[in-house]
Amino acid sequence: MKHFHDLPGPSGLPIFGNAFQVRPARMHLQCEQWAREFGNLYRLQLGPRKVVVVADHRQVAAILRDRPDAFGRTDRLNEIWTEMGLPPGVFGANNEVWRQQRRMVMAGFDPTQVKRYFPALQCVAARLGQRWRIAATQGTPIDLQSDLMRYTVDTIAGLAFGAEVNTLESDHDVIQRHLDQIFPALFNRVLAPCPTWRWWRSAANRRLDASLIEVLRAVNQFVAQARERMATHPDLYSEPGNLLEAMLAAADQPDSGMDDDQVAGNVLTMLLAGEDTTANTLAWMIHLLSSNPQALKQATKEVRSVCLPGNVPTLEQLTGLDFVEACAHESMRLKPVAPILPLQVQREVLIGDVQLQPGVVVINLMRVDSVSEAYIPQAAEFRPERWLVDGDQDHMAQSAKRISMPFGAGPRICPGRYLALLEMKMAIATLLNDFDILSVGTADGQEPREHLAFTMTPVGLKMRLRART
Repeated sequence: MKHFHDLPGPSGLPIFGNAFQVRPARMHLQCEQWAREFGNLYRLQLGPRKVVVVADHRQVAAILRDRPDAFGRTDRLNEIWTEMGLPPGVFGANNEVWRQQRRMVMAGFDPTQVKRYFPALQCVAARLGQRWRIAATQGTPIDLQSDLMRYTVDTIAGLAFGAEVNTLESDHDVIQRHLDQIFPALFNRVLAPCPTWRWWRSAANRRLDASLIEVLRAVNQFVAQARERMATHPDLYSEPGNLLEAMLAAADQPDSGMDDDQVAGNVLTMLLAGEDTTANTLAWMIHLLSSNPQALKQATKEVRSVCLPGNVPTLEQLTGLDFVEACAHESMRLKPVAPILPLQVQREVLIGDVQLQPGVVVINLMRVDSVSEAYIPQAAEFRPERWLVDGDQDHMAQSAKRISMPFGAGPRICPGRYLALLEMKMAIATLLNDFDILSVGTADGQEPREHLAFTMTPVGLKMRLRART
């Protein structure tokens, strides 16, 4: 039986350990490199915090399945989340609180409910297409990350809250700019060796405070507006018009244990997670398609054979885009939006032959085996066909599904995965049906840098389009 101090790992400083070695923006790359040096199970010391890093996909899957009882969100995350004044939500909840919130959130993300909200997604996709058509007509390069963030914010606001947040047709001060401040600040503060923000109110801290005020005001307004609609139209309790109404209906059940503050916390979680994760995956996906002409040709052919020119895709048409969905899964295998997943040990556990005590942080590396030739043939290549179940491909598809876990696994698997895939397919269908891609790349022609700030963002991607006539 081994213990924490028996594990290998990079040497560090007295007291601070490896805290000053870690660079938050590239921490996932550092951890992946250390896994190549020290193996699939190694240790870090981040100040007083003991950290075990796990890279083997089988051990990662076992850990994810053992939530929320043996592993949960870290105390550090909950401490910083609360300190920032953010209301509690399912993202950071543990144990019974998580179970209560999960039931409420799943009521809103049920695929039947999501289909009912689909016209709102079509409306947002039409705006995205119009924004890109103007850019194509003017020959203007598109800031891919910014436009996709607008698309996902508008989608979440419309589908989830029934709110008209039209950032795609506005270049003014919009909620997206305030949301963009929160996750990076949360991530950096969780990893910071010293809480300098508590002693020194920098300009960045003041901007963050202002953004938090604006976002929380908007969130509370969404909840209040939904309450007014449901009071006026009680039938919305049985047939909610959006995710928020479905959550409120579930929260009002006698045994739910939920209140409006917890509903607001999950509204905020949807805005933050729904914006970053889907937009970043789409940006990576468009980049990978443009870098692989054969895959782009096949995806374009599929979209144009299924969708009508000039029309926003229907739900039935999106359902038929099997290769596009395979492209999404392959993009998430190569560029997982959450390449590291930190959890905290809740009770004494064994990982392999290592015994860990409560309080130890376990960082799960989500990509190491996903890009390893030991498990996936041509692992470094973008090959969407590996996800298609078709005769000889079936074994390859099942293998990839076991190893790549972009939405997590086990009881805490992402509740919004169905909606996320729907958003991805809608954006790609809009792009490939109405435009020809002229170029996607960075200013210096190099591969986009992976920047980690809770989610992994491609830095500096610009896209040029030509509109189909």
